[in-house]
Amino acid sequence: MTSLNTARALVSRLAAALYDFEAYSSKDAITAAFSEEALLRLCHPLTIGRDGVAEGGEGYWNRAIGPLALAMPDLERRPFISMVGEDGDGHVWVGQGGHYVGTWGGPFLGIPATGHLAHMRFHEFFRVVDGKIVEVQMIWDLPELMMQSGCWPMSPSLGRDWCGPGPATCDGLLDGSADPKAGVASCQFVVDMLTAMKRHPAEGGPELMELDRFWSYHMNWYGPTGIGTGRGIEGFREFHQIPFLAAMPDRGQKLGNTAHHFFGGRLRCRYGLAQHGPDANR
Repeated sequence: MTSLNTARALVSRLAAALYDFEAYSSKDAITAAFSEEALLRLCHPLTIGRDGVAEGGEGYWNRAIGPLALAMPDLERRPFISMVGEDGDGHVWVGQGGHYVGTWGGPFLGIPATGHLAHMRFHEFFRVVDGKIVEVQMIWDLPELMMQSGCWPMSPSLGRDWCGPGPATCDGLLDGSADPKAGVASCQFVVDMLTAMKRHPAEGGPELMELDRFWSYHMNWYGPTGIGTGRGIEGFREFHQIPFLAAMPDRGQKLGNTAHHFFGGRLRCRYGLAQHGPDANR
């Protein structure tokens, strides 16, 4: 078993080694943090034909971090959100979101370098057992690099593509002890939101999603590159949700073999745990 604080400390050490990046020491830090049998569930095309293969820290370096560092030798990994919690099966996860930044000096995955500072958003989730990372699930916003390089192959984004900032409250990094009760409340709030959103269009009109119950009227929705950011509920609906549902109206209705790992750190709410009004969850 691994405590929440032990898991958080493990990933924090790894994050520090990837912020002050140096090839040999950063690779050693990855090897030390990962189990040799850690499962890698990386985003396309970093793991073509190899999803879920037990390649450990060596695979994580060889498939992801190492090639990125070759393209950006002064690489920095800058998390703006870090949280830890247990999922419904009692597994301990640490989730982080942020940006990789660096001077883009060489090609990466066939994307031409710019010679300028580049940024790429990441979301990475690490499952920790007995003080070691045993699974990583990772999404890198690779289209963000494509757009910066000028080799964008898709239609223009409807929203605004930019280097999205961290939380407006500037408190996304959990430094204190985790609060399991608040984490459960926060997690349930998100699950309730997702449940309500799936009701439309299968059960009726957009009012069934109760968006104003869960989101601030002035929230920013930071979509991935190719979708972009929308301001407020109207911006989210106009620039993402309506076009998305026009293409995939049955989203969320066919779960198949999808595995879910919901966990929460603590509720981030302007007016306290009990407040879920329009301005509570920006």
